[in-house]
Amino acid sequence: MGARHAHREAMTGSEPEGGLNSAWFADFVRDFLERLSFNKTCHGMSGRRALPLGISTMPKSLLIPNRRVFLGAFGAALFTTRGLFAEQLLLPTPAMTEGPFYPDKLPLDRDNDLIIISDSTTPAVGEITHLTGRVLNANGTPVKDATVEIWQCDANAVYLHTRDSGPKADQQDKHFQGFGHFTTGAAGEYRFRTIKPVPYPGRPAPHIHFKVKKGGRDLLTSQFMVRGHEGNLRDGVFSGVRDLIDRELVVADFIPVKDSKIGEYRCHFDIILGRTPNEG
Repeated sequence: MGARHAHREAMTGSEPEGGLNSAWFADFVRDFLERLSFNKTCHGMSGRRALPLGISTMPKSLLIPNRRVFLGAFGAALFTTRGLFAEQLLLPTPAMTEGPFYPDKLPLDRDNDLIIISDSTTPAVGEITHLTGRVLNANGTPVKDATVEIWQCDANAVYLHTRDSGPKADQQDKHFQGFGHFTTGAAGEYRFRTIKPVPYPGRPAPHIHFKVKKGGRDLLTSQFMVRGHEGNLRDGVFSGVRDLIDRELVVADFIPVKDSKIGEYRCHFDIILGRTPNEG
């Protein structure tokens, strides 16, 4: 049975005669993954292929809410169907603009706690957020000893950059570190304590910038936004991500921490590198 037949069966909720078998499932997932690759060719640009089966737009039913849903839906069969695109299990985090305000003068204190600077007892203004995640390659292998950097504006919409903080010296929260870094462990994990991002003039989508480095090389520069924030669709950078699946890969949930007396949030955002550090 071909991928087209498998796709039609899958979309109608039926299975091939004789039940779900590995060959049918392999065809279906092959078609599914091919369609994911087509998501980068769905915007009518010259030189790009049309969608298969005469479909002119990516069906909503094929948009996955996150990587974990994709793996959860297909996990068992993916790992029991030999040779079934193991290298395509995780979708790479899209690269996005660094923006103009990567700090031009890095702070003396550049640890992973952006709420407290050095020995100060005064915390930054804002909604404290515990940001965690992992750096993985496309196969799901943790990337150890990678440096994750984050930077963002403070709660008063001022970046740690002289072109922004200079004219806004009276507005700047001097207790917010504005930049931090963390070296990943064996599980590829990173963690920061920062504030929930806020909108910035000209950027209605609250966001956190990040960069991943290893061995003196920049592996990825991007940013992520708050899932469901009303400013996202009015934001030029977010709207510039034309691909709907890529948009899903640059948003994150900020979830209130249960029983927190100061209104803290937690956010988990995995960073998936399109290439392993050794692939160049």
